[in-house]
Amino acid sequence: MAPPILSYENLGLVQGEGWLFREIDVHVAPRDRLALIGRNGAGKTTLLKCLAGSIETDQGGRKIVPGTRVVLLEQDPAMIAHRTLEEWVLAGDDAPTAHEAAAIADQIGIDLGREVASASGGERRRAAIVRALAQGPDVLLLDEPTNHLDLAAIDWLEQWLGRFKGAFIVISHDRTFLARLTKSCLWLDRGTLRRAEIGFGGFDAWTEAAYAEEERAANKLDAKLKLELHWLQRGVTARRRRNQGRLAKLHEMRAQRAAMLGPAGAAKLGLARDDVKTKTVIDAEHVFKSFAERPIIKDFTLRIQRGDRIGVVGANGTGKTTLLKLLTGELQPDAGKVTLAKTLDGIVIDQQRKLMEPQRRVRDVLAEGGDWIEVRGVKKHIKGYLKEYLFSPELTEAPVGTLSGGERSRLLLAREFARASNLLVLDEPTNDLDLETLDLLQEVIADYDGTVLIVSHDRDFLDKTVTVTLGLDGSGTVDIVAGGYEDWVKRRAVPTRTPAKAGAQGAAQAAPSGAPGPRPSGSPQSSALRGAPAPGNNKKLSFKDQRDLDRLPGEVDRLEREIAEAETALHDPDLFMKHLEKFAALTKAIDAKRAEKDAAEERWLEVVELVEGLKL
Repeated sequence: MAPPILSYENLGLVQGEGWLFREIDVHVAPRDRLALIGRNGAGKTTLLKCLAGSIETDQGGRKIVPGTRVVLLEQDPAMIAHRTLEEWVLAGDDAPTAHEAAAIADQIGIDLGREVASASGGERRRAAIVRALAQGPDVLLLDEPTNHLDLAAIDWLEQWLGRFKGAFIVISHDRTFLARLTKSCLWLDRGTLRRAEIGFGGFDAWTEAAYAEEERAANKLDAKLKLELHWLQRGVTARRRRNQGRLAKLHEMRAQRAAMLGPAGAAKLGLARDDVKTKTVIDAEHVFKSFAERPIIKDFTLRIQRGDRIGVVGANGTGKTTLLKLLTGELQPDAGKVTLAKTLDGIVIDQQRKLMEPQRRVRDVLAEGGDWIEVRGVKKHIKGYLKEYLFSPELTEAPVGTLSGGERSRLLLAREFARASNLLVLDEPTNDLDLETLDLLQEVIADYDGTVLIVSHDRDFLDKTVTVTLGLDGSGTVDIVAGGYEDWVKRRAVPTRTPAKAGAQGAAQAAPSGAPGPRPSGSPQSSALRGAPAPGNNKKLSFKDQRDLDRLPGEVDRLEREIAEAETALHDPDLFMKHLEKFAALTKAIDAKRAEKDAAEERWLEVVELVEGLKL
């Protein structure tokens, strides 16, 4: 391993009445790609600031190779004192040159002449990235770099970091971002820091093994410590195992929705059933919306059923929030109509996070100062309810202002999810949340009885949450895809064909002449998305289709057994400590087999849909 260019040894920092972390060592080599992971409130952002030299610590020494430039990308840099974004980017002794800043700004797509006061969260985030990257860093410290970025900007940043010749440490809730870029993990947990030379893909198995070893040690200690450890594991191993069942249920829901969104005949048969009609909560028919003569939504038709989880994706400015407001009745269409069920009662958690007053206590926010909170008609003690949202029960008296940004977001979710409702609207819900809270949010959404509308740029979150994705490309067209983000990406990769006439579930329109990008909303879904012939186009299966139909169920069973065996081997606590290379190889093999299994399941579903189409 190359010698470090940035180090902090015996690092310790007091916060409040005790140590936030103590006696930890951090070493950053020239080409390190490090993921810094830990719960909200563990001190991740503070640790980055210590490494940047912007916080004076209570113990330890910072060492840096002369000439090494360390640059910190903060979550919310203070810009208010400057008139324009450019003025802020070029301010200070460490500012980049105007030429360097303009080059990065052009690539990421930001007008630095924008006034700070009117700039959106996404524009401010882009400006902060411009300033950080244009400084020519040797070490980049990135605190939630993808917050407020759209998918195109995230993709650009991933490519830039992939080519970056320096080192970086990144805090992020974006699992896809971490998996693609990081090669080592730093785990900040209860005041200690551990490092593993594994990519983010191996993080879950590593931490589960560590918790299992602690649990064995706790068996020899007092019951209180054992209970505390059980609570810590509650959000890790047990939840992750339950999520496997929820993902299976999600795939089943997607398959059902694909049939409803699919070819015209299938859609019409579905709509003829009385139960489908009675389950409709939002019915959009041939909706148009324009601003200043610019079409935002064109001829959009979709019937949303009770229990649907609808994801909305697209670049900033393509009309995601407008579509959300149309679907919830907050905004009226220029043409067409949106009909809402009379019983619809929604909760909106928006991206602005109008957080609670900092002087109020957690108890005040959740229970108006009392000990009990009513959670969807059921009374629960506030301390027990806090545990459900991964808070320590002792936090009931803590002022909101002492919580981290992620903890405040989690508290907001706890408060809002306690209310009875049948429609949940989430606008960028994953910002500021740690990975375990994202697992929790996925669990809450999966167990929610009502309908969910989600605007998000978090690809992994969408893949694990939504049943239907609405993709906007800026032309006014809305792509309707059964599945998550990856299904939408596959859909966009399929060459545009003239769509069949769709039923009421998703009206098909031909793309405007010369229109680029994905096919219009309402075009044939499911098998047609993935390039397979639409059901009914062939009178019999091809030899390859028949062979795959026969062999793939056995292939999936075999892969599941092999994955289970490999995961069992990973749970050996001595494996990571004594056989690191074997641990890394096993983790890589599990990821490969999971990808192989997913591909086999996708192909099998394609062939099954072909068979069903032949029977129509």
